[in-house]
Amino acid sequence: MTFATVRRRTLAINRRIRMARIIAKALESSRHPILAQVVPTRRCNLSCTYCNEFDKVSPPVPKPQMLSRIDRLAMLGTAMIDLSGGEPLLHPDLDEIIGRIRHHGIFASLLTNGYLLTAERIRRLNRAGLDRLQISVDNVIPDEVSHKSLKVLDQKLQSLAEHAEFDVNINTVLGSGVRHPSDALVIARRALELGFGTSVGLIHDGSGTLMPLDAGQRAVHAKVSSLGRGFYSHAHDAEFQRNLIDGVSNSWQCRAGSRYLYVCEDGLVHWCSQQRGYPGIPLDQYGAADLEREYASTKSCAPFCTVSCVHRVALIDGLREKPLDVVDQLCAAQRARNLRPPRSVELLRWMFVTGPRRDVFRRIAMRTLRVG
Repeated sequence: MTFATVRRRTLAINRRIRMARIIAKALESSRHPILAQVVPTRRCNLSCTYCNEFDKVSPPVPKPQMLSRIDRLAMLGTAMIDLSGGEPLLHPDLDEIIGRIRHHGIFASLLTNGYLLTAERIRRLNRAGLDRLQISVDNVIPDEVSHKSLKVLDQKLQSLAEHAEFDVNINTVLGSGVRHPSDALVIARRALELGFGTSVGLIHDGSGTLMPLDAGQRAVHAKVSSLGRGFYSHAHDAEFQRNLIDGVSNSWQCRAGSRYLYVCEDGLVHWCSQQRGYPGIPLDQYGAADLEREYASTKSCAPFCTVSCVHRVALIDGLREKPLDVVDQLCAAQRARNLRPPRSVELLRWMFVTGPRRDVFRRIAMRTLRVG
């Protein structure tokens, strides 16, 4: 085993431990943001027709402002920060921004179209301390809707497989504008072949909502969802996405503005990328009262929301408030579709719902989470 392999595995174990601590902290208290998405630049080098989150002219946010925003999020107790855009790799000081996130002990992620990745750029991200990178690959062959294709990006993916010391996730998409839904399955299988995580997203409209998928799209979604799914991906697919696919609304408490923050290039806090303007308060003025207000606020866009990261953050609070109900609900959703949940979900169900020592596990969990 080479030194590079040992280093990668050691770093991966360290990330898993840190992520477990993040989830434990989130389960213990609802008074801090779990995830913040921060925009270092609105400019992008692509023009995907379904995207409403970019322009061609905006300058990068000056480094002092970006570092100040990271410091403010750290003060609020934020556990994870995603750098998004636009295309964040266009920011000239991105490595220093990532370094500042890691300086505060925050989990650092990057959402990119992947076009600007080279072997040297990947090594710089390693040195900066990046924890996770996600690329959305929309099709196998580029078309007028999106140039984020497997044909264009496969060399970049191979370079990531060879050089990246951080986790890599490849997100595929389904929905309006996707010419060949079966591309999502090809992309997901290629991601797994390279050793990456994989997820599937639903293309939304300008308000973050979605029209139901047709039979062919549903079949592809089912196949992609059957590939190596972790607990949160399974939970998201089993509940939120499957209802949206069927045109059924979701009944849930959105925690955007509290457990999830979207900080735009102007430094304003919004519910999410699709609801910019609400509440629209400067981050440097955002505090405990704002977090508490938005934790309980009702969002009219929630029933048909497709913003998966907000769903997954909300799931943590569901587990914190009603752990037994949530775990049993996730298993029931899979059984209804004759599918088998991931082993992690089955283990939780055995521990807390069906196992002979479930009462013991429940008491330990309640004591540990301080909710009993």
